[in-house]
Order: sequence, then structure tokens, then C-alpha cells
Amino acid sequence: MALSLLIHGLQVTATAEHFHNTDEGLILRGQYVSLEPPLPAIRQYIHGWQSWSLTTWLNAGRTLPPSFPYRLHPLQLDPAYARHPLPHSAWVGALEFADGTVLLLGALGLEAHIEYSGGTMRGWYESGHGEWLAAYGTESQVFATYASALAGRLGKRREVPAPRVWCSWYSYFGHPDETSLGLDLEGLGGIPFDVFQVDDGWQQDIGDWEPNARFPAGMDGFARQIRAGGFIPGLWLAPLIAVPSSRLFKEHTDWFLHDEQGELVSAGHNWGERVYALDPTQPAVLEWLAALMQRVRSWGYDYAKLDFLYAGGLPGVRHNNIPRETSLRLALQTLRESLGNAYLLTCGVPILPTLGLCDGLRIGPDVASHWVSSLESETLYNFATPGAQNAIRTSLGRLWLRPLVHTDPDVVFFRSIHLSLTAEQKGLLQDLAVIAGFRGTSDLVRWLTPDEREALCQFLGAEPRVRRLDRYRYQLNQREVDFAPHIDLPPQRVFEAGRVKRFVQGRSNSERVLTLAHGYDRFSERRRLTKK
Repeated sequence: MALSLLIHGLQVTATAEHFHNTDEGLILRGQYVSLEPPLPAIRQYIHGWQSWSLTTWLNAGRTLPPSFPYRLHPLQLDPAYARHPLPHSAWVGALEFADGTVLLLGALGLEAHIEYSGGTMRGWYESGHGEWLAAYGTESQVFATYASALAGRLGKRREVPAPRVWCSWYSYFGHPDETSLGLDLEGLGGIPFDVFQVDDGWQQDIGDWEPNARFPAGMDGFARQIRAGGFIPGLWLAPLIAVPSSRLFKEHTDWFLHDEQGELVSAGHNWGERVYALDPTQPAVLEWLAALMQRVRSWGYDYAKLDFLYAGGLPGVRHNNIPRETSLRLALQTLRESLGNAYLLTCGVPILPTLGLCDGLRIGPDVASHWVSSLESETLYNFATPGAQNAIRTSLGRLWLRPLVHTDPDVVFFRSIHLSLTAEQKGLLQDLAVIAGFRGTSDLVRWLTPDEREALCQFLGAEPRVRRLDRYRYQLNQREVDFAPHIDLPPQRVFEAGRVKRFVQGRSNSERVLTLAHGYDRFSERRRLTKK
């Protein structure tokens, strides 16, 4: 049914099965809806599916080609829509007009999508009917209204403070060890962190979540060491994926997601292997997930960073025929309940399904120790890969989530060694962390000069007054920060993209292809940093 409706003073043509006004705004109901404004838009908002997926404002009508390599789509995007022919947004879309006002269309349920076509926003649910919010006003107003509506349907975080976190990833990458981390723990004395988090590399394999030989005292023994040092023990896991080399995969291949032909569904490529997704609709999988989280708690970890969670929402044939994001939310509910009152940070996760079930949420790609990779951003047109610019761009596009969850834009850097970021670029990351309200680093104290250590302490302890001036400008006390010069996407280079695609396709086993598949060069980073 199409009607001409007034939304906060803007006359639009809307289609839906049912309309009604509430305190939240105009609610549309239907599997398919659309909004057609009377004015031409100048920009459109693209919201990516999961933490690392591109989220930003684009000039109206601009389309983005599918990023490359294609085999990374399950790991970086929603693979069901990675090659969608029109500009696509997950759950929420918005149009900006010349006077700065914004028209928003946002789903109030899961498995929902929006596309832009000729100035019209069209939304649909993958299955069944659902509600949508239509709102018009300033950007801050409409996204605040949408966040409030989502809180009423999906929930929001507990009233706990955002922790200040030291994590091992950007210093040790996949090779932390008990002895080195113990020395780092001692070095952090007097620096006001709350959490000391062990990241990837402590486990026997992806899927086998027991300590490897580098942690001879066990993860429970190291948790006691962390607590004795005055910090909350934190641990990284990726509970919804496994690699073929793991015991879990070999012993329970039937637990994993399949497609309609009975083949395993790829969850991407990492750790030098193909990655596969568990099917959380299987009762045995849920029991295993619950037992795993209970084991983590019994070891003494009160902070859990759960990563690569997109796997629970990938398209595929499930044991129980329920929608894919509903399946993911089922897994998240089990993880949340089994962790009890531990702080839960989700990462690599579709955004809406995690709301109300986590305390913190990664809202952008990994920052890495460099600003941008020209190969990945300019040639492959991939903005989900690690890099400080990619992290800043997407994180800024998701700060409207702050009323619902602690927004984590990833770590910041204070060190001047083992880093290619300029002082300005490090400052932008630090300012973004203050604005987002979530602060962490991986810098080893032994890498910091006295001035850098002092700057880190001030960063962790400061509480400046933050005021949003416009989309990309903020005021921190009396200082203005402008991210706008760093947001625009580079122009496409079709010829170079084709050339690199031919290179990758022709050398699928080369070291460079594995680097692209990882999204970062784990091996060279580890060799370069840990030998210091």
C-alpha cells in the first residue's frame, strides 16, 4: 500500500502493509517497505553487516564494486549481499539532503536490508514481516530515535563502566607466551589499566581452546598471576569457528554449517587454513559453547573478547530451520548466560544481533600499525582490512550506537617504534577512543619512552568534555578534532584491480595471496616485533 505521509514535516511517498505513529515516530510494517522523499538526496548512509564491514556516508548514487579477494567475503562482509547490484545497507539506511536534514529508515528486527535506487530507500526482511522506523530531522536526532527504538526491542548493555584494556595482540600477534607476558604484567605497574587481556595464540588450535605449550602453568595459573598484578584477567576466543587441523573439527564435522549441496560453508581464510562455522542450532553445539564459557570463568577470567562471531550468521542449511541472524542471537544468548557477570566484548560480529547481549562491541576493522594499504584500499577496493584509516572511517559511522553498547574502535598507539603511523595519525586514533568511550592499547612498556609512558597514563586517566560539532568534527574540552579530511574513499582503479585479480587467481598458493587472505601479514609482523 502506497501513501503520501508526513514524517516530522517532510512529505514522503511510503509503501508498507501497515503504518502507525508512536512516540518513537512513524512505524511501518511489512516484509517490503520503501520511502521516496520529494527532495533529491546528496548523500546516502551505508551500514556494513558486521564489525569490520565498511560503514560510511557516500555521495548519493555512488555504487561500490565487490571488494577483492572474493574468498574473504564471508570474513569481511555479508556474503549473501557482497555482490548486490545496488548500494546496500544492513538494517538501517539514511538519506541526507542539501539543508543537512536526514531521512532514516531502520529495521527493528533481524535479517533486514536496505537498498538505494533512484532516490528511494527500499527495505526488506529475508523472511517474514517486521517493523521499521521512519524518522526525519537532524542526523543526531534520527539516529538517537533509532537507537532508542532498538533498545526497546533488542535491549542495551548493562550499567557497567567501560574498562581500560591492555591486550597482547599488536605486540605479540599470534605468539604470546607466559614468561614474556609475565614480564609485561610487571611493567604495567602504576599504569591505570583495568584489564590485562591475552589475545590470540594461547590456544592449541582454533577450535581447541586449551592452553598450548607456551603457557605451562595453564590459563588458570596465568589468570592468578594477572589478578596478583592488580588487573582483571581477560581472554580472547573465537568460539563459533574452527580450522580443519583442530580436534574439534576432526571429531565433530557434523556440527558445522553446510550448504544446500551438503558442502561445508566457508567462513573465510585465516591462520593459513580455511575456516568453518559451527551451527549453533544444534543442541550439542550449544552445550559445547556453554561448557567452554564456563571453563573460561572457572579459570578466573572476568573479561572475554569473543571474536569472528559473524560465523554464526552466515547463510547455510541449519539443523533447525530458523533465520540466520536469529541463529546467531541464539548462540550469543548461550555465551552471555554462561559467562555470568563477566564483561563481554564482541568482535567481528553482525551489529543488531548482539545488542542487549554484550557489554562492548567492536565497531570497526583492526587498526594495524599502518595508516592504509594502497594495494588493499586503492586497488582491491577493500575497506574491511586492517588499517588505522579504515578503522577510523567505519567507527565514526557507528558512534550512534553509544547509548546501546560500549563502542570499541580498537586500540591506540603511543609507541614510536615498530610503527609507521605519524604523530597526527596516532593522535586521531587516541581522540577517537576518547570520543567512543573505550580505551585500550597493546604497547609494551619497554617500547615506550618516558614521555610516551606519561602520555599513555594521561590518556587512560583523562575525562575531557566531549561535544559533537558535526558529523566528523568534535570538541574535546577547548580543542577541536576534525576527522573529515581522512574519511573519503579513494577513486576506483579498474585496470589495476583487474591486473591484481589475475595475479591472485594465477598464484593462489603464493605467500602474498596468503597475506591478502589473512588481511594482514601475521608472519612478518611477528618476526619483526617479537625478536626485539
